[in-house]
Amino acid sequence: MVERRPAFYAAAPGGWRDWWSLLHPPYTVWHLSYVAIGAGLAPHLNMARLGATLLAFLAAVGISAHAIDELGGRPLGTSISGPALVGAAAAGLIIALGLGVAGVVDVGWVLTPFMVIGPLLVVAYNAELFGGIVHTDAGFAAAWGSFPVLTAYVAQTGRLSWAALAGAAGAFGLSFAQRSLSTPARMLRRRAVGVQGTVDLSDGTSVQLDHAALLGPLERGLRALSWAMALIAAAVVLSRW
Repeated sequence: MVERRPAFYAAAPGGWRDWWSLLHPPYTVWHLSYVAIGAGLAPHLNMARLGATLLAFLAAVGISAHAIDELGGRPLGTSISGPALVGAAAAGLIIALGLGVAGVVDVGWVLTPFMVIGPLLVVAYNAELFGGIVHTDAGFAAAWGSFPVLTAYVAQTGRLSWAALAGAAGAFGLSFAQRSLSTPARMLRRRAVGVQGTVDLSDGTSVQLDHAALLGPLERGLRALSWAMALIAAAVVLSRW
């Protein structure tokens, strides 16, 4: 039987559990890991700036982006009201922008473009604006992979570097891989009503395909990568403590 949970991390529907599911915890932690890695690439790690940058991305990506996404067709099937989702989206962006203003005061005007681009990416990607040009595999990888690395590095140093650009390129690749796994996984969980087929092997045997056979490897990979990214980010920060 096809499993009907909209995501492997989704809790049972209702109440506070809907808000937990809305956060997409493994993916939010994954993308916050890029913030920690970007900051850790800086010659000197300022923990206060790192904390503020993490909070800004948690508000913008973990809350606002996911609230906007849920407003567009209820992919998680939560019972959170429309006004509550709008309020969460607005609050997340306000918090992120407020922290961005504080960052400009502390670091300098070099952070201003990131303050403008960040909210624009949140709204453009999740609301599929501009004909969905940002809502692509490459758009996802740039917005939720490269951008956090670059922002966190600039928040630490007030400039860019080749190391930051290389880190951003690596984050792009990892996020592209994430999207490549999560897109078919979402399709299987949310849209598939059945799976039939076989794989014929060279030794003459056949392997039956079913829903679990297709979904399992995708989600095991996503789980492993989410844990791995969090641990790598922790290792980078701890090494600079």
